Amino acid sequence: MRTEPASTAPALLSELERLCPGGVFQGVPLAQISRWRIGGPADLVLRPGSIEELAALRAFFHREGLPHLVIGATTNLLFSDAGLRPACIQIDQRMAGIEAVSQTEIDAQAGAWAPRVARVAMQMGLTGAEHVCGIPGTIGGLVCMNGGSQRKGIGSALVEAVTVDETGAIGIRRPEDCGFAYRRSVFQDNGEVVAAARLRFEPVEEAGRTRSEVRREMLRIMADRRRKFPQKEPNCGSVFKSNPAMYDDIGPPGAAIEKLGFKGRRIGGALCSPHHANFVVNTGAATAHDTLALITEIRDAVLASTGYEMEVEARYVAQDGSFHPALLPAEA
Repeated sequence: MRTEPASTAPALLSELERLCPGGVFQGVPLAQISRWRIGGPADLVLRPGSIEELAALRAFFHREGLPHLVIGATTNLLFSDAGLRPACIQIDQRMAGIEAVSQTEIDAQAGAWAPRVARVAMQMGLTGAEHVCGIPGTIGGLVCMNGGSQRKGIGSALVEAVTVDETGAIGIRRPEDCGFAYRRSVFQDNGEVVAAARLRFEPVEEAGRTRSEVRREMLRIMADRRRKFPQKEPNCGSVFKSNPAMYDDIGPPGAAIEKLGFKGRRIGGALCSPHHANFVVNTGAATAHDTLALITEIRDAVLASTGYEMEVEARYVAQDGSFHPALLPAEA
């Protein structure tokens, strides 16, 4: 497999422009697209405008033996200070369509913003999407992580997912194929990318609710998030996953971290948020190394104090495009 920077080959760029018209970008500063506002330059970022373009790009890279990675809104990603050398496909607002396909079902492309999908469901008189109304991420990422809040996951609403595998083949995954568990799915390991999802929610009348009640619940959830979580400083959301056994014994990760006095702890420009201890924020000049060092220090301290090794939800993207838990030691 060849590993030279994708941006160095004019013939390659010409072919990618043909496959992904208007969506080829060179020398993209990852700090500009990262939710953490951290990361060096990416040689090449590709933003497909359709599922077919995404499939064509993956098929091309597979056929040519060229490495690539696929990202979304970067909600849980920390990029290397050295940037990225392989081509990076980013599913963004060019693939963000939302369409009602029945009275209870919504088709959403992978780049659709989760809060927007929740709002569309509420406007259709449906309930069940409220728990994602404040999550700053896309439907593709949400399905991949079985994301949600209030200990719920989007997998419970999935009818089917449209996927694109490493060879560019488009497929359909039913819920029973997805291996959903708490913040887990098969898409984290099988090389498939979620390109779109059909979601089914319950009519408010059948749930004994009204549209106004659903709207008020969404407003309450968003207000709670604004009150509890840092809003102004760049961050990736919760750094550590909740562990049910640890939760019953000690509490959620944020509580365990706070008990050890980490709120306000800083390494370089990375800060353990004073608002919520399970958030690490960029105070303006944080590097990936700063952030990895702080997360590792927190993880190690909680392990030494409680015996529980917290699982890191945030992923570190190395210069070669490989994904790792956001911990030292790692190339940063």
